[in-house]
Amino acid sequence: MGFFLDSFISAFELIRSLDTELLLIVVVSLKVSGFSTLFAGVFGIPLGFLISFNEFRGKRLLITCLNTMLALPTVAIALFVYAFISRRAIFGSLDLLYTQKAIIIGQTFLIFPIIATFTISAISHIDQRYRKTALTLGANQKQVAFIVLREAKYGILAAIIASFGRVISEVGISMMLGGNAKGFTRTITTAMALEYDKGEFVLAVALGMVLIIISFAINLLFHLFQGRDSK
Repeated sequence: MGFFLDSFISAFELIRSLDTELLLIVVVSLKVSGFSTLFAGVFGIPLGFLISFNEFRGKRLLITCLNTMLALPTVAIALFVYAFISRRAIFGSLDLLYTQKAIIIGQTFLIFPIIATFTISAISHIDQRYRKTALTLGANQKQVAFIVLREAKYGILAAIIASFGRVISEVGISMMLGGNAKGFTRTITTAMALEYDKGEFVLAVALGMVLIIISFAINLLFHLFQGRDSK
């Protein structure tokens, strides 16, 4: 008990003093997770909107595939990306492996289906009378689409927040594609795993505390937007 308490106090002191190594790790994590969420949103939101807004053959199959991708383990995604960016692979000449860009690519694949499926769900819950009323009043398809997106904005924001929470806490992709290089690709989760293996628990505990704080803030925002979406 005394060992844990000492580690906790030392970890709190690291956070309070804004330790340089701690801050660098947190900044790298926030950077790669932020860009991953941005890119996943750029592709996932339009796809989710198009799937939900239109009727076409194979729609159910496509939604099923997206739902299946939600259960993919991070190591499987990392292996898939690795097969394309490793030194001898088709994109090997770009030198992406063991860089922040590689982590961003892998994490984008991880949360892309989350944003797409959440967007589909958010738009599907919009009352059809909004669309019918807009069409009756003479709105064109682009105007109707804008109205639907505006009504579903809180659900889409919730999807983005949930996706960011997913990538900030993942470890498989960051470790396999980033290589856990100090000061460059070392994220919160990979640093925690490394410090645990070394038997150095102070930094690991400090990073764990920071991750809990970030996760709590993310979940608070998520429930806030969920609550507004349900009104």
